[in-house]
This record gives sequence, C-alpha cells and structure tokens, in this order.
Amino acid sequence: MLSTRVRLTAMFMGGLLLITGPIVVALLAARKTNVYRDIGQHTRTQAELVARIVAQLDDGGQVIVGPTTATVVVTTRIRDLLRGFPDYLVITDRLGQPLYQSPGVSQLSRQDSARFREQVLTLPSGDDNSRAALLDLYGSDTIAAARGIASERLLLVAREVKGAARGTTKVVVGTPTLAATALPSEYIFVIAVVLPIIIGAATWGAYAILGREARQVARITDEVSAITDGRSLHTRLHWEDTSPEFTKLVSTLNDMIGRLETSFLALRRFTADASHELKTPLMVLRADVERAMNERTPQTEKLVALEEALQEITRMSDLVESLLTLARADEGRFDIDREPVALKPLVQEVYETALILGEAAGVNVTLPFTDEITVYGDRPRLRQLFLNLVTNAIKYTPKGGRVDIGLGRHPDNVTFAVRDTGIGIAAADFPHIFDRFWRADRVRSRTSERGGFGLGLAISQWIAQAHGGTLTASSRLGRGSLFTVTLPLPAENLPAGEDA
Repeated sequence: MLSTRVRLTAMFMGGLLLITGPIVVALLAARKTNVYRDIGQHTRTQAELVARIVAQLDDGGQVIVGPTTATVVVTTRIRDLLRGFPDYLVITDRLGQPLYQSPGVSQLSRQDSARFREQVLTLPSGDDNSRAALLDLYGSDTIAAARGIASERLLLVAREVKGAARGTTKVVVGTPTLAATALPSEYIFVIAVVLPIIIGAATWGAYAILGREARQVARITDEVSAITDGRSLHTRLHWEDTSPEFTKLVSTLNDMIGRLETSFLALRRFTADASHELKTPLMVLRADVERAMNERTPQTEKLVALEEALQEITRMSDLVESLLTLARADEGRFDIDREPVALKPLVQEVYETALILGEAAGVNVTLPFTDEITVYGDRPRLRQLFLNLVTNAIKYTPKGGRVDIGLGRHPDNVTFAVRDTGIGIAAADFPHIFDRFWRADRVRSRTSERGGFGLGLAISQWIAQAHGGTLTASSRLGRGSLFTVTLPLPAENLPAGEDA
C-alpha cells in the first residue's frame, strides 16, 4: 500500500495537471481564434485591393468588351499586376467564367480545382461586403507540398464589383491558414519541455515538504510508542516546530498522557489502599479464627474471637459494597431511580439518626432550620449522601463539639448543609478530600479508633453529581468544616419565568 506521502504527492500532481491542462487548451484556442481573425482581416484587405484594381480597369483602358458577349478581358499588364498577390486569387465575370486565376489556383489538382471552383461559385457575396468561408485542400497543391504540408485549409473571401461596361465581376481571395495556425516551436517547447519541468519541480517540492511533515509524524509516533506502560506516563512529547496543526496535536496528546498518568496513579493508589484496607481485617480475621479453633482456648475467648471475626467480616462487606458502588458508577451502570422525594421528612430521619450517633460520641447535633421541598431523585441514595456527611461530621468532631444540619430553599435550587466544630482539614490536604481512600495523616492519627475506608466522600460526591447537583466543602484546620449539597429544583417548583 502506498504511503500517505506518496498518495498526497500524486493528488497534488493530478491537481496541477487538471489545472494546467484546461489553461493550456484555452490559451491555444484563444491564439487560434486571434490568428483566424488576423488572417480574415488580411484576406479581406487583399480582396478589397483587388476589387479596386478591377473597378479601375475601364478608366485605364485595360478592358476589352466584346460586341455581343460583353466579356471582360484582363490585359497582360493587369495580369502582371495581380501576380504580385501571393495568395490564391480568382476573378470571374458575371457568368462565372474565370477572367484571372493566380499561379496557386492553377497548380491545384483536378479534384481540388473542382472543389475550389464550386466554392468560388457558391460563396455568397454582397454589395460592398465581403463574405468568408473555409476550404480544405488535400495536399495536391505544389506550394503546399513544397512547404511539407500534407493538407491545406484556405480562408476564402468574396467581393463583388459592378461596372457599366463589364457588368458584375466577382473577386475571390483565399489565404492559407495551416502554416499560420500551426504552433510555433516556442509554444511546443514551452508545452512539451518547460511545463513538464515546472510540474515536476512543483511535485518534487511537494514531496519534499510532505517528507518533512512525514518525518515529524514519525517522530511523534516513535515518542508515543515509547510510552508503553504506566511507568513511562511521566514522559511528555517535545515539540519545537511552530506549525499550529502539529502544536495542537502534540498539546492534545500531552494532555491525554497527563490524564492517563493521573488515572494510572489513581489506580495504583486505589489498588494499594484497597489492599491495605483488606489486609488488616484479613489478618485480624485469620487470628480470630485460629484462636477460636485452638482447643486450649477457653469457650468464652472463642466466642469473643468469633464476634471480632464477624465484625471484621461486616467491615469488609461494607468496603466491598462501597467499591462495587464506585465501580458501577464509573462504568455508568448504576442507575438512579428518580421519583418525587420530600426532603424535609428525609432530613428529619437523618437528624434522628445523628442524634443517636452524637449522643454516643458526646457531640451536640442540632437542626436549626428546614423547609418543605420536593426534588426528583433516588431516596435511598439521597439518604446515604446526607447520612455520610453527618456521620463524618460527628466522627471528626471532638467530644463537646457541635454539628449543625440545615435544609434551605433558594430561587433555583435546594441546599443541604452540615457544619461542625471539629478538627478541620489542612490546606495541603483539602484538594484531596474527595479522592478515594484518602485520609489525612493528621486526621487518621488523631481518630484512628474511628477510622473509615476513605470512600464516604467519594461516594457522596458521585451521588450528588448523579442527581445533577454538586458537593462542595470549606474548612480550616482546628475550626471545623462545612459541607454543602446543592440539588436542582424541579421545573414546577421554580418561580414563574425561570427554567430549571
């Protein structure tokens, strides 16, 4: 298969041929038209001159009129004068009989002479007007043969001259056209030599330029091919050319590689974190099972070991369920069952659960304001979203702290907010709070007994986005945090004149 470079070069050359071909044909046609116009003008001038000579025959006493036939006779002196015309010339009387014909006409073959005479007789002419016609001769003309012309084409012009003594006389002048219309050697040289050289040079230039572009594409391909796995995704394509197309291509590829690098890093971190989260409970589970299977272990300790094993199994089940939820969300296979959901009862239910959790943790939970609001969404998922935020707030708020829950309505959306007076989030850690398995070392070290999997906020963010909303956060280390869920209102709940 031909390369793209060769195909583009061939297309370029074909385009040049398609352009230059009609141009050359048009120029040759225009030249031929101009040549025929010049020949016609020359022939008319010759016919007009001969007509004037014939018109003055009477004045010079050069015409002899017969007593009965009124035949015009051209004297020797006039014949010598007419021989000065190089073209084909015929003068006929009013009966069509030739009074004079030039040497070129006399040298025609019998067949060509008959055709010429027929054309002379039938060629129309009018008073003070000359008419033109073309006549093809077939090479029997000795003049044409002497010029090496296999055939000849004459441009014939007829002119009528009237006189009292001679009646009507017809003058016909024919001018050869093939020699004049034939392409000069300069034209043939330009068309046959110069033009192909120009097209060839342009094609070679296009091939060279495309070769440079092909080398650039090959270099990009080699650099991309060198990035074969996740370990080399830190490499970026280098580009020094100013071509906007290649600059945009390289920039797009670098952006794509950057996104791939981020995805691979997230995947590695996800795998490492998931392995870490599963490793500890599996080790605890194994130790508890081994202790319960030991015959020397008292019955009471066996029951304690089995209870701890059951707790670890429950914890791993929650982790697996969370991972499955996120995996389905990433693949777009987790459908949201939308239906009208009254948020006030849902928030009240979450608040009651939060009161129980807060009482156990020594945290005061309040619900200062709510509003009657209905949205379209998945009630279990919305409950999970709200409960995750409240649980996190209670988990990371020290004993004696406070967690405030609020549900408010705005002109075009509804917000659910959770504010706590907990330990807060450091500025360096804040950009990662929605990353999977992320937990700040400071938080983990201070609340290791309450540590989770680091998936709650990631799941909460996905639930909010799946409902067409957003989850935002603000926090200062040691001064608490504020998490806000914004959900769109249904169209029927919007004020008049607004759209959802």
